[in-house]
Amino acid sequence: MSAAPGAVLLDALGTLVTFAPPAPRLRALLAERHGVGVTLDEAQAAMRAEIAHYRRHHDRAVDAASLAALRRECAAVLRDALPPAARDAVSADALVPTLLDAIAFSAYPEAAEVLDALRGRGHPLAVVSNWDVSLHGVLRDTGLAGRVDVVVTSAELGAAKPDPAPLRAALRALGAPAAGARHVGDTPSEDVAAARAAGVEPVLVVRDGAAPPPGVRAIRDLRGLLDAPAALR
Repeated sequence: MSAAPGAVLLDALGTLVTFAPPAPRLRALLAERHGVGVTLDEAQAAMRAEIAHYRRHHDRAVDAASLAALRRECAAVLRDALPPAARDAVSADALVPTLLDAIAFSAYPEAAEVLDALRGRGHPLAVVSNWDVSLHGVLRDTGLAGRVDVVVTSAELGAAKPDPAPLRAALRALGAPAAGARHVGDTPSEDVAAARAAGVEPVLVVRDGAAPPPGVRAIRDLRGLLDAPAALR
């Protein structure tokens, strides 16, 4: 009797979803909503400061209240990084929806069809990502939420890749063994390392064509999971 199809665990950002450079949209929104004019370089500098702060603190956002607090904090960081005239013209609270609208997530073009194909082949599917609790909404808004069985975020679990705990939590939730499972991600230092530590085969998405670490299977986009002869069956 053939073995059941193995679980497929997928990272989110850079694997399933992406976002366009947010600075041009931030600049346009500042002018449209707040009457604030900044250069593209100034908008980029403010977004860099906000993203750096978010990356350091996103695991604090474990529920709606803590997510709202983090978003206001990030908006304050963004405001403080703007030029003085712009900074004095708008409050951090007013910047929260502007910041959120500047970062517009979208699914990669092939993501939905590949998830559907994998599910059709019987693979249990999970998204496992270093993200705050808002990932559930991002997956819903990009049309991917209903295509996976489990979502594990580092914030809700209290552990982040390269710790293998998120992958192990996903396997437990799926009722699937590590043997025959794969973790698909775009970051060697997080995704590949976590997969190896969890006893799961890593698959690296290299959309830019970069060389993978030795011994790691690489695919140019998610369609590579379906391509013979290395397709997931």
